Amino acid sequence: MLKKHFSVNDLKHKVYEACIKELGDKVSAVQKVLADLHHSASNETKSTAGDKHETALAMLQLEQENKRQQLRVLQQQQAVLNRIELLIPPQQIGLGTLVKTNSAYFFIGVALGKLMVDNQMVYVISPESPLGKLLLGKLPGDEVSFLKTTYLVEGIE
Repeated sequence: MLKKHFSVNDLKHKVYEACIKELGDKVSAVQKVLADLHHSASNETKSTAGDKHETALAMLQLEQENKRQQLRVLQQQQAVLNRIELLIPPQQIGLGTLVKTNSAYFFIGVALGKLMVDNQMVYVISPESPLGKLLLGKLPGDEVSFLKTTYLVEGIE
């Protein structure tokens, strides 16, 4: 059951801030791993252990590239969040909209999954996700069906 003891607009801002924090934490964690990998690679280049050394260095470089790619994706997600205009009320569901349905809250932003904000579960989804695509452009009173569940849009903010 949806709780109604808070302002939806207040919830929207808190969800947005939680998304910013979540992404910031993820970026910091990946940057730390990259720094650790760089340090390990630097130490590995000092070694002269032959084939074992070559393999270890190649594995470190592969892991560094994977983490760099992960960092790029996170930074792109941050850029998407930075484009959201929180103070402009939406005319229809789009990027940055908090959607109240008959069974859940959804924030259209980036794919972060479930976030608990003020004891309220909010699903943070991308507009490119299957459910996000269905919700785009909808208005209060509209319904969408997804995975055998019908969501009635009760409000947008």
